[in-house]
Amino acid sequence: MNRPVSHRAAVLVLVSVVLMWGLTWVATKLIVQHVAPFWVTGIRCALASVVLLGMLVFSRQLVLPRRGDISVILSITLLHLVGFSTLVNFGLQLVPLGRSIVLGYTVPLWVAPGAALFLGERMSRGQSIGVALGLAGLGVMFNPSSFDWHDKNALLGNGCLLLAAISWAANIIYVRAHRWISTPFQLTFWQTLLAAIISSIIALGVEGVPTIEWTPLLIGAFAFAGIFGTAFAYWAMAVANRSLPAVTTSLVLLATPVVGVVCSNVLFDEAVTPSLIVAMTMILGGIATGVFSAARSSSS
Repeated sequence: MNRPVSHRAAVLVLVSVVLMWGLTWVATKLIVQHVAPFWVTGIRCALASVVLLGMLVFSRQLVLPRRGDISVILSITLLHLVGFSTLVNFGLQLVPLGRSIVLGYTVPLWVAPGAALFLGERMSRGQSIGVALGLAGLGVMFNPSSFDWHDKNALLGNGCLLLAAISWAANIIYVRAHRWISTPFQLTFWQTLLAAIISSIIALGVEGVPTIEWTPLLIGAFAFAGIFGTAFAYWAMAVANRSLPAVTTSLVLLATPVVGVVCSNVLFDEAVTPSLIVAMTMILGGIATGVFSAARSSSS
């Protein structure tokens, strides 16, 4: 972490993040069938906190948060770790995995117009086209021939997943405007620790004391989501971001929904419908268009 790694190593690390995040959706889908949503977030973040604390102590990067970083810690904790994660947990209880992943990764579609509105960043023509293409992809997903608008559970689940994406986008917009004192990785332990505390308190009040049957599969799913999908992925993203251009990182991460959709078909025998394939292609194509346009604008 002290020095950037080679380009090849950084790419391998980034590919590992794609695989870990894609499989974390699978693990979470398994978990939410047995554990209430807020408890899922609380337990996952608690596991991640233990691992992150060890990683930071070992690498001698454990620091106390500075006053100037308190706001970004709260933003990431509330909007991403608690908001996004818990809304996804609710959504996964009601929506097929493949569809959930595609909706969850619409985040960049909301970042561009949000940054224009709140940060004064002008959207380029390419970004506008990308957002329009992505929104058209969402239209494909919600057209009456492929979506039952009379199914209340489907409406609630899909709504939670879209709100999750918007919550993460709001966090990204805030983080973009923040002036960091400590590095993002140095603050991850405090974010996951706070998220574990907040989620557990809410869970006790809303969901009560959990009664969980700890099977080997459930333990393994939690361990993977907490250790690899959260703690290790945070570290890996910090490594990749130090060694790769932002456009490369953004485009490679677009493979995450593809990994998740393939896993949903193989492991859960979910049908990958033509409308889902078309929608995913349009949404990811729109995001890629926006990424390329932003990269050209920043280099000119």
